[in-house]
This record gives sequence, structure tokens and C-alpha cells, in this order.
Amino acid sequence: MHGAHGHRGGPVGEASLGGASLGETSLGGASLGEVQLTPPPHLPAALGCDAVGVPARHGLRLLSRLPGNGCVFADSDWWWWLVPAGSDADLRWPLPACYAPGGYVPDRQPRLMRRPGTTSPYTPPIPLYLMVCQLTGTAPAWTVPDLGSRI
Repeated sequence: MHGAHGHRGGPVGEASLGGASLGETSLGGASLGEVQLTPPPHLPAALGCDAVGVPARHGLRLLSRLPGNGCVFADSDWWWWLVPAGSDADLRWPLPACYAPGGYVPDRQPRLMRRPGTTSPYTPPIPLYLMVCQLTGTAPAWTVPDLGSRI
């Protein structure tokens, strides 16, 4: 276990799917466990790791349009990009994207399919978010804290 609320900050066994909750995942009636996506040992993940997934039909399109990609994992159904932990702060990833805190994803045997050309395992989350919004036809939206500044 990863604390009283599991590894995602919610009840154990739930992940965020857009704004919805995803309990145990099933594929063809069989329940899937979870696996944690982690970068190769030579790529330090000092900022922690979360993952952003999209259905496989969108994977290559996103990969080819992003200005920089970190580690990208894929299985037959989903493609996952590693992002720094907390990349969901003050924004909601649009469906069909899935935000996976801690990098915990359904165990469909994802494999590392792209290693970054840099020393960072991360895909920059803001360009990824904007591309996912464009792909889904969703206007980007995030909350702006009240800074109390005046002109």
C-alpha cells in the first residue's frame, strides 16, 4: 500500500480518467492489475513520475507533434508519457486522456518504446496538455491563483 489513500491520493484501486474515477480495469472480462511506469535507471526522475495516457489510436500523432518527448511507453491499447509528479495541478486533462499519478497504469504489459534524447525522462507537461486539448477539440483551461496584484 502507498498510504491510507493509496498511491493516487484517492481510495486504493482508483485512478483518474479525465474527471472520472477508474476502479479495477477490465479487459475482455478479466481484471487487470497495475504496473508502475519507471524510467530506465540512467535517467534520474528527481521530480517524481506521473504518466499521461491516450488511446493508442492517438499515440503516433501526439508523438510526432510534440516538441520534446521524454520516456514513452505503449501497449496495444494505450500510449503513456512520463511527466513530473503533480503535472495535473490546477488543470483537468480532457477525455479520452488518462492522468495516472505515480505512473500506475493498468497492466497491459506496457513497454518502453521511446527513450528521450536528453538526460530527462520527462515530456514537458504543458506542451503535452495543449496537444491533448487540440487533439480532443477541448479548450485549454486551468485555474489562475489570485495574486492580489493591481495596476
